[in-house]
Amino acid sequence: MKKVLASLLTVGVCLTPLTVMLIAQPTWGQTQNSRSQEAEKLLEQGIKLTQQQEHQQAIQILQQTLTIARELKDQKLEGTVLVGLGFNYDALGEKQKALDFYNQALPLIRAVGYRSGEATILNNIGKVYDDLGEKQKALDFYNQALPIIRAVGDRTGEATTLNNIGAVYSALGEKQKALDFYNQALPLIRAVGDRTGEARTLNNIGKVYDDLGEKQKALDFYNQALPLWRAVGDRTGEATTLNNIGAVYSALGEKQKALDFYNQALPLIRAVGDRTGEARTLNNIGKVYDDLGEKQKALDFYNQALPLWRAVGDRSGEATTLNN
Repeated sequence: MKKVLASLLTVGVCLTPLTVMLIAQPTWGQTQNSRSQEAEKLLEQGIKLTQQQEHQQAIQILQQTLTIARELKDQKLEGTVLVGLGFNYDALGEKQKALDFYNQALPLIRAVGYRSGEATILNNIGKVYDDLGEKQKALDFYNQALPIIRAVGDRTGEATTLNNIGAVYSALGEKQKALDFYNQALPLIRAVGDRTGEARTLNNIGKVYDDLGEKQKALDFYNQALPLWRAVGDRTGEATTLNNIGAVYSALGEKQKALDFYNQALPLIRAVGDRTGEARTLNNIGKVYDDLGEKQKALDFYNQALPLWRAVGDRSGEATTLNN
């Protein structure tokens, strides 16, 4: 009987851009009273906790700020706080709550003519719909954000939004459209000197070429991304790109080269505690040994991957590894 082989798990996630631009603290004139001073201090604290990824604590502080903002009838402050609440709920995976806060913030920010803030909210709403798999809705909001971002001259925001649109088209299988938007983003990112964004965009372009079967082009872009990840010390990004390079070499039949890149990725992924990435990489290494006919080695790596998939509750990954 012909042996049925499981399809290889997708190697290395295509890094989605950091889509939610961190809320900017608004500039106010001199504070009028102790309540507005208190609100300003609380907002600073909420933003700091958000940056530290202390999302539950940030929500508590921002709720206090929201009460004062409404008492003061300060629409810009209220809108900014609502964006902060949406951002934190989004980070916690509570997507509907995030949408609720963003949708409350939008008319307030529009009413005070805060164009940059409006673009941020539209972008954030788009990201939530993107995460929920509602790609057309995501595109609608990204496309509303783009002309506003261009009008205020925010090149970083423009590049982020172009990257987001590219990622949606890539997910929809419209690879040439994805390339068009990524290629619009790249010079903007380089112009502002954002090496992390540049590495992410180069990786995304490489992934599109990889999906299109243009493996040498994919390698070219991955190899441009790799030194940038190392320069900024982003081990997650570096590991993802190493995994992607390994996948290309594996597809080209250069199995030893593939192993070399997977084995470079593995300690980086472990160092950042990414168990999903670790399981994926172990599975990929197992697959290479399987292809090389080293079945016992393959089993060893598949058996290391299996409890990790179970620990993170990824049934698709678990099924792939069980099949392998």
